[in-house]
Amino acid sequence: MIWIRDLIDEMTPTFSKAMKSLEVDDSVWLPLIGRATVEDHGDVALPCHSLASRLRKPPQDIAEQICMLVKEDLDPFATVSSISGFVNISAKPEWLSNSLSSLISDHRLGIELENPLTFAIDYSAPNVAKEMHVGHLRSTVIGDSIVRMLEFKGHRAIRENHVGDWGTPFGMLIEHLLDLGEDLAANELGVGDLDSFYKQARAKFVSDDEFADRSRSRVVLLQGGDPETLRLWRVLVDESMRYFNEVYSMLGVLLTDEDIRGESSYHDLLPEVVERLKKVGILEESEGADVVFPGGWVNREGEPLPMIIRKADGGYNYSTSDLACIIDRVERLGCDRFLYVVGTPQKQHFEMVFQVAKQAGFMNENHQAVHVNFGSVLDTDGKVLKSREGEVIKLHDLLEEAIRRADDAINEKNPELVGDERDQVARTVGIGAVKYADLSTERTKDYVFDWERMLSFDGNTAPYLQYAYARICSIFRKWGGDRESLRDAVFVLSNSQELTLSRRLAEFPSIFDNSFDTFSPHKLCTHLHSIASAFASFYENCNVLKEEDDDIAKSRLALCELTARELQLGLGIMGIDVPERM
Repeated sequence: MIWIRDLIDEMTPTFSKAMKSLEVDDSVWLPLIGRATVEDHGDVALPCHSLASRLRKPPQDIAEQICMLVKEDLDPFATVSSISGFVNISAKPEWLSNSLSSLISDHRLGIELENPLTFAIDYSAPNVAKEMHVGHLRSTVIGDSIVRMLEFKGHRAIRENHVGDWGTPFGMLIEHLLDLGEDLAANELGVGDLDSFYKQARAKFVSDDEFADRSRSRVVLLQGGDPETLRLWRVLVDESMRYFNEVYSMLGVLLTDEDIRGESSYHDLLPEVVERLKKVGILEESEGADVVFPGGWVNREGEPLPMIIRKADGGYNYSTSDLACIIDRVERLGCDRFLYVVGTPQKQHFEMVFQVAKQAGFMNENHQAVHVNFGSVLDTDGKVLKSREGEVIKLHDLLEEAIRRADDAINEKNPELVGDERDQVARTVGIGAVKYADLSTERTKDYVFDWERMLSFDGNTAPYLQYAYARICSIFRKWGGDRESLRDAVFVLSNSQELTLSRRLAEFPSIFDNSFDTFSPHKLCTHLHSIASAFASFYENCNVLKEEDDDIAKSRLALCELTARELQLGLGIMGIDVPERM
């Protein structure tokens, strides 16, 4: 059903025969053939430039000679042409029609299931008693999209929300909670004033020696498992998570309380990490600290760079916690793959952790760990996005603003949409716009947060794709027929707009797989936009409801149906809903 691959498979025997006559082995030319980079030139292309020295001819002459050799045998299903040293092969409409028939009759739209593996996906990871800000947006929505892709491909995806809920700051947070009183503190946290709570505690810790001493003593009680201290710690965690869940609900992501695996979950494993590293002989002492030297990294002085496992004061490091996570995910969860959706600045940290985990035997050759890194969200001035007051923007406030702006845009575009329906559409469009602006950017790059662009009904935006879907729903409301009856349609493809749309629809499964294989949602976004753009051109130039020929009319309705299903599935994989009216 992945038609480019099928087309290559169909033409390979013919090309193999032709290339043998030129004394070129399959091992030489087969790796060169692939999807055409210029859509108007063909579907598949064979560049002949690397063959020039072997055949002692210009690439253009080689391409023309190959075209002459294969043209007759390809004629039943494809046309061939030579352009600038490339052999370009285009599937004939009949071939394309069969591919579309396979897609529209398949409830998975040609996307095949894989042999199931168990993945742990580490993402989102806010800190207790700290606000979720715009910096958490990327980790949360990229991780959510990858989870949805994994599950659609048949894998088991274990969502691991590695919440920061342990460590020395909790001494001061618990003492501040006691100073305020539990009820007042719970209310302050519950309404989302997490930053204020944390800053008040921090200010007292710095300025009040008595409070600082109490805080340090409280850390000892917390780490020692004192029941009352643990109860107070639980109040902080529960109230913070209640607020985080509000944000998750607004974003429409899959995370729940069952997915929380805070740092506290691995606390008892930390001494085990030390013992295991010691047992395999890679733990060393350096300036009073227990460290591992993974090899391959040096500091500014050119000396080997250590990874600290236990600090000189006996405290553990992030590296220790991440190694404990790997032990847990291998031995308790039975994971095959580990994905860490964390910002690019942590690249070296994860490379060192993964290397030590392999050296220590926590992971073997059957396991694979990937740092799914991402860039920053920038303001229009090119700096990290912040509020007018210079503070990091709260994610909840950002999402509320997106809904408000979407409501204004919808009111301008369709003032007849009112009441609860308009509220729901504004929410769908606003949240979708924020998520899509993030996911449509190549994740390793920074991107500029631009309200006007992301909420535009033109260009590569969620509102543009959502509007294309709503337009198709409008067509079917006017038609009034049974959309299921289109599943067995015969596609009649005659004009250029039908063919362009058909090619992009047929390519959906392979683009989906490529996006999945590389953990790159932006590739799928780019293709969804190309489908919506092709549909707009098709709709402007081809009669659908007014077409008098019944076969052509049904074919065009089927193109609308397939377009709608691919847009809905593609956006759904991003966690973005599609309204039927806009």
